[in-house]
Amino acid sequence: MTIGIAFAIVLCTVVGSIVYGRRMQRARTVTEWAVGGRRFGTLIFWFLNAGEIYTTFAVLGISGFAWAYGAPAYLAFTSVSLAATLGYLLIPRIWNAGRSGGHITQADFFAARYRAPWLGVLVGSAGIMALVVYVQIQITALGLIVRMTFGAEISILQAAVIAAIVMLLFVYFAGLRSAAFAAGVKDVLMLVIVIALSVTVASEVGATSMLDVYRKAQEAYPGIGSFPGLQPDANLTTTWFVTSALNVALGTWVFPHMFQLCYAAADTTTIRRNTIFQPLYSLSYFFIILLGLGALLAATAPPNGDINAVLLQFVSDRQPAWLVGVFAGTACLLALVPGSILLLTAGSIFSRNVIAPIWSGMGETSSLLVSRGSMIVFAAAAVWLTIGASSSLVEIGLRAYAAIGMLAPGVYFAFLWPRANAYGILAGIVAGYIVLLQSEVGAMFTALLPGFDKGLIAMAVNAIIAAVVVVLTTSRCRERKQLPA
Repeated sequence: MTIGIAFAIVLCTVVGSIVYGRRMQRARTVTEWAVGGRRFGTLIFWFLNAGEIYTTFAVLGISGFAWAYGAPAYLAFTSVSLAATLGYLLIPRIWNAGRSGGHITQADFFAARYRAPWLGVLVGSAGIMALVVYVQIQITALGLIVRMTFGAEISILQAAVIAAIVMLLFVYFAGLRSAAFAAGVKDVLMLVIVIALSVTVASEVGATSMLDVYRKAQEAYPGIGSFPGLQPDANLTTTWFVTSALNVALGTWVFPHMFQLCYAAADTTTIRRNTIFQPLYSLSYFFIILLGLGALLAATAPPNGDINAVLLQFVSDRQPAWLVGVFAGTACLLALVPGSILLLTAGSIFSRNVIAPIWSGMGETSSLLVSRGSMIVFAAAAVWLTIGASSSLVEIGLRAYAAIGMLAPGVYFAFLWPRANAYGILAGIVAGYIVLLQSEVGAMFTALLPGFDKGLIAMAVNAIIAAVVVVLTTSRCRERKQLPA
């Protein structure tokens, strides 16, 4: 029964999404396929953006983080609200630049704003790498669901490959408009299921109410509700919390797929309405964290202590088969929808900003084929990253935010500092990646700023170096102009 219900939910949603997308308009061009023809209204745009917030990272990752660490899971509350506040100011500017310049990808924006096609190639390549890490989250989660549904006899590799194939099939036949339909279905289903599970969790652990679950967790595990939580050695302090929340908020709209979602909006009113009401989604984290604490009180033991499988195991242990099937099918959609958008974005960037500069005569049909073909490679890379990985979904997510944060100064400088140039942005990106990836340099900054999120440190270094180089190169250009001919 569990397998049948889960399969039916996924199949019906996928078929409905494809029919809806093609009924509205068949994706014959990269513009229609990648940014939905730039016509998304308030409702569709809402579900697409919420779909990027309400993913396996949010549901499976945060519940598992609450189970393992306690208070550090509150990161979800803060980062969503901060990101929406920032988005109210930033996204309309991104939309205006995209509409006036005819941009489809984030790399288009960088190449046009800084008048440097080579910077577009560099930014596009960096964006693809960050997207592949983010796809890893979805494939990891989808693989866990496949194993829970079909049994442990399916290996991690097989589960990851199945997850990647399903994701590729969806995005290949669908496109951004179809993903919006699926996002709406999975958001409604998951909200209903999470609230329904939360209503019953108190009785499952001997509490009198949902709030009483928090009280019982505090009594059973003193310190779980304050920082650094259950595992002080993990260094998830208040400083970590504040700096991680800032890094996530600053990086949210810098992800290449978020740029494309911004381009898809019909107008700035749609965008501002979305950012005003989007923080309401953060209220759902009350229930998600509640379920993680409930799993802890119920002594849930996920396979091999896998933090990412806590909620799946808790539901499987305590709920009837039909509800487990509904939860598994909906959780599949949590991974499938954002994962497909991530792959779609990576494919769009590869064809438009990496291959097009080399293949000047590439037409719309060829560009679409290159985009779709490259997604297979990116999905395979995400599968490779998934094999043998043991990090929590939250930790993987923070790594993705740290990586994409290297493009953040270039985005903010583009709108705030007219003097900013490509040389400064390049220097900042290089410096930021050195801090992020070079262990000795990273360790030096960690010692200077204990407890700080490493991604935020690297972003700050990036911004400082970029600003210095911009000032120096701008001065030199002015001096050259003043020299006699």
